[in-house]
Amino acid sequence: MRQPTSGRIQRQINLPFNQAFRISLRNITIRIGRALITGAGTLLGIAFLMSVFTQSVTLKASGAHALDDSMIARQQWLVAMSLLASAVGITNSMLMSVTERFREIGTMKCLGALDNFVVKLFLIESGLLGIMGSLAGAVIGMFLVLSVYALRGGALGGLDYAMLFQYLAICIGLGTALSILAALPPAIRAAKLPPASALRTEI
Repeated sequence: MRQPTSGRIQRQINLPFNQAFRISLRNITIRIGRALITGAGTLLGIAFLMSVFTQSVTLKASGAHALDDSMIARQQWLVAMSLLASAVGITNSMLMSVTERFREIGTMKCLGALDNFVVKLFLIESGLLGIMGSLAGAVIGMFLVLSVYALRGGALGGLDYAMLFQYLAICIGLGTALSILAALPPAIRAAKLPPASALRTEI
């Protein structure tokens, strides 16, 4: 009687990554409304950050403020503030996303899910939301600034697109990393809760 149970637990521990990925993706599609709300925090924060980076590229292309120390200081301040806003927005979104699902975690644990299985699912899910939200936010932030720049008579052909795409990659990587890191503490805390306590949690 004990041997089959041991075999089932062993299979849970060695759950393949592609299977965990499919489960996480299914959770996102089932909760698409909540996923969009969570991703919106990442999208807005990264859009703000990317817009600041894109503006710095357009200013360099125009050459109007190339040697203006006050403009350089202003850009540095905007980058710092946008990083802070991105971190706060993403952390808050992911914290609420995990915390509001304590009862769901309790149900999974009652059905036999292990702690590392629960944490793995939430980290994959937060990573997927982070990638999608960061990609959308970075593209939106970049194109909004470029549209304004073009409407004001700026030459899009004179921009440093290598730098733009470098900033794009930085924003996507930063948004994804922040999403995963923000989801890690509440996911670990929730996974360690006894099932009965998780089911009694009121949000």
